Amino acid sequence: MSQTGADPDALGELLFDLWSCKNLEGLRLQASRGFSEMQEPLVGLLALLGSSPGPQKGRSSTLGHFLLTEFVRWMRGNPQASLKNVAADRAAGLQRWALGLISDSQPGYVDALLDIYQLGSLDRELLVKHVHYMQDCCSYKEAALLAMKLELQAELDMEKMCVPLVLLDKLQLAESYVHGHAELQERLVVLLDSWCSPDFSLENLCRLYLRLSLSKHQADQIQPKMLTKHVFRLMERFRVDPAKCPNSVYKRKLDSLRFLAYKRFVEKTMSVENWRDHVQAAVEGCTELQINLVELLNRYSIDEAAQWAHSYNLPRERLPFDVREVVKSLPPSHTALLDVCDQSSEAWEATESHRERFYQPPIAKDKVHFVSVLEELESCKKAVMQSGTVVGVDMEWRAGFGTVSQQRVSLVQLAAPGQVFLLDLCAPGFSQHVLQFLRQLLCASSILKLGYGMSGDLKCLVATWPEIRDEPLKVEGVLDLLHVHQQIQRGRRAWAGPRSVEVAGGPAEKGLSLLVQQVLGRPLDKEEQLSNWERRPLRTSQLRYAVADAYCLLDVYSVLSEDPASFGLPADLRSVSSSTPAKSKEEKRAKDKMRRGLKKSRDQSVKDPSLSAVGTEQEKPGSQGPCLAPQDLHVVCDNMLQGLGRFLRCLGVDVRMLENVDDHRVAAELKSQVGEGRCLALDCSEKARDQAVRVLKHFNIRLTPQDIFSRCQACNSNEYLRLSREEMTRILKEKGLLRDQPLTCEEVWDDPDEPVASYNSNRDPRGPEFTPHCRWAPHADMDPRTLTFPSGAALQFETVPPGLISRIPEYFICTGCGKVFWEGTHFDRVLRQFEEVLHVSEDKVSMGTCVTSQESPRRSRCKMRLKRLSVMFWVFMVTTWAQRPCVLSALVFSPWPFSLFFTSVMFCTFSFLITL
Repeated sequence: MSQTGADPDALGELLFDLWSCKNLEGLRLQASRGFSEMQEPLVGLLALLGSSPGPQKGRSSTLGHFLLTEFVRWMRGNPQASLKNVAADRAAGLQRWALGLISDSQPGYVDALLDIYQLGSLDRELLVKHVHYMQDCCSYKEAALLAMKLELQAELDMEKMCVPLVLLDKLQLAESYVHGHAELQERLVVLLDSWCSPDFSLENLCRLYLRLSLSKHQADQIQPKMLTKHVFRLMERFRVDPAKCPNSVYKRKLDSLRFLAYKRFVEKTMSVENWRDHVQAAVEGCTELQINLVELLNRYSIDEAAQWAHSYNLPRERLPFDVREVVKSLPPSHTALLDVCDQSSEAWEATESHRERFYQPPIAKDKVHFVSVLEELESCKKAVMQSGTVVGVDMEWRAGFGTVSQQRVSLVQLAAPGQVFLLDLCAPGFSQHVLQFLRQLLCASSILKLGYGMSGDLKCLVATWPEIRDEPLKVEGVLDLLHVHQQIQRGRRAWAGPRSVEVAGGPAEKGLSLLVQQVLGRPLDKEEQLSNWERRPLRTSQLRYAVADAYCLLDVYSVLSEDPASFGLPADLRSVSSSTPAKSKEEKRAKDKMRRGLKKSRDQSVKDPSLSAVGTEQEKPGSQGPCLAPQDLHVVCDNMLQGLGRFLRCLGVDVRMLENVDDHRVAAELKSQVGEGRCLALDCSEKARDQAVRVLKHFNIRLTPQDIFSRCQACNSNEYLRLSREEMTRILKEKGLLRDQPLTCEEVWDDPDEPVASYNSNRDPRGPEFTPHCRWAPHADMDPRTLTFPSGAALQFETVPPGLISRIPEYFICTGCGKVFWEGTHFDRVLRQFEEVLHVSEDKVSMGTCVTSQESPRRSRCKMRLKRLSVMFWVFMVTTWAQRPCVLSALVFSPWPFSLFFTSVMFCTFSFLITL
């Protein structure tokens, strides 16, 4: 044993055998014994690592990593084996040997080898060369990790190290690489910003890294939209000056202009004054943004676009033609359009129409106190800091369109019964007094503080007062109504299922406004939500909004406290959990069991007429209206419902499916334009088939077998061209895809008396015919020379398997994309999937009856193949006996293959008898 342990090669073979047998205890014992018996353990360890295999399939670790771990444990009891006791020349050689073992195939070696062989003491140039060598081997991740552990960032080129990492979607590793190096951090952010330039080309960049292969996902990450998000996040994290990232700032401001235009002209949820404040701040000092603003406004209002162009004195040659003509007619006085209107004459009382539409706080103007000095703050303390008081807390800050800095609180609203206090944090020298007061208020457990999403408010407080990080706020006696609202929503989904959304000319309510609508009957007016809260004096409309946003918390809490059970809440609202606990395995099993039970009940309701009315009213809101054909329904599905879109197209519905690259504001605009009850929200956890059934029931669609596959699932076209078997055969032969070849063995043993099928031999001939309700294109629409259609689509003849020609009598070609379809078992499968909503004429037999009344097509095909196999075997035996009887005799009468031969004969004979 001592001889085996002293020899690294023999020890390596023994350790590998134990590793292969997964005998870890024996491996650990033998490795420790072998290290002890080696004369030079450091040399022997490197020899073992060099001969150890790399990562193996099904093993999370490697033998080399296991040996390193055991060697570190062994060294704790044998300190004499450390590198300090080795001669300098000998130690340098061992270090270079250990450095050479660090590669992409053995990433787990790095930490242990650095510790055992003290690689950090090697010459820095040698370490840098090895990092470059690893990069040349395309081990970019391993090279970066080694450079970080050896602290080589200052000696290496940041761009050469980080660019491959970013391209491979390893930006977090690049961030770790520059951690602690302010100059490298700034260079990384500036590098990413340069990729947001319109002149940037990913193809040109990839030419510098020819051995780097990017997947589609990795290439999609190098887009200006994604890069801008990363740049702003890193600018904030690394505290980089935004002026050094002009491309990202420009793109963010341009996106902000588009968003602001959508909020004002499409949603119409932003006042003109708010819109002007934000637009002026976004385009100030940038001529390109000002020109983009005019071009954007030209889509909505030419007059307003001209007024902005005239105010900024933009070059006429860069303006749209229509705007240019209007600008000529404007007098210089129109520059006053950009001035903020005087709101001193605005009445405090809201209009009658506003009172009918939105929640109104029961507060008179004299009960609203704008606090900006210390004396007024003392009066606020006396009113609020009383034991048992319920206080509504809210905060407002200016929306940071196109900026990198965090939002700082500009106004704090405190609502007590009968009065509201507005604390002005923009008043000079006043904010520190407000901070002291908030500390006292938030830690007072005898005072109930109400909020909605208070975690976001507290984050903004930290941005406003950085000293809170050193001395955090103590929060007690706080009830976040956001968690109460979530509990209400969960209860509603439990008994109502997926809700249908009725759209009546505006965006759906959400957040606190939705809670106020559900509890008090009217939503909040959020028009001033995105206003400039740093301007002074505040407009009357801003004051009304600030008061309503805080006082509604008291009214909502009062109603919920009176009858919490009607909202599915416990008697003590403070007991509502602030977070959703993780579901146990038992709860998940119960939920899955409930879903299976609901599906089973739906299936039974189809079979039993007495259960046909089972279901919620939400599932059949359109049953009272007239029946519609699938062709009369036009649907837009977002990217989360693409499976539903394909199913609906399969059923003949006109569907437009939005992809990830599409502008989803189109769907948002449609949501505010469709009629009442024509917008349906679906549960994405449901299967696409169940979603399709829900849609058909909701809109009262009458589905027939003729509607199935009446529309192309690929391009949504409903026009087909018929091609016979003979025509398809001719086309395939002309294109060289079908040649006159000798018949195969399978074709030789087909029944010669069996005629060519006049129907699809893969389907039951007694099933429903495939006669889709679609438009049929004349043969003249297809160019016989190029095989293209007027739409520009080419016939995809290469997708037709040559072996299918003899079994399919007719083919259907979509004129929109050129895709080829034929009648198959997929048609029968869809019939069975949607039989609960399928309307079949009385003189036609359903597919389910046909299948159960005769042998299935799959079984018939299996029997036919068995028959062909047995016949082919006996033909082979007869042919072999006739040509070479000696070979067959030797095969039959040899001792060992006799049993195999006898089994084959019996199997083929038995198979042939079964097929008869």
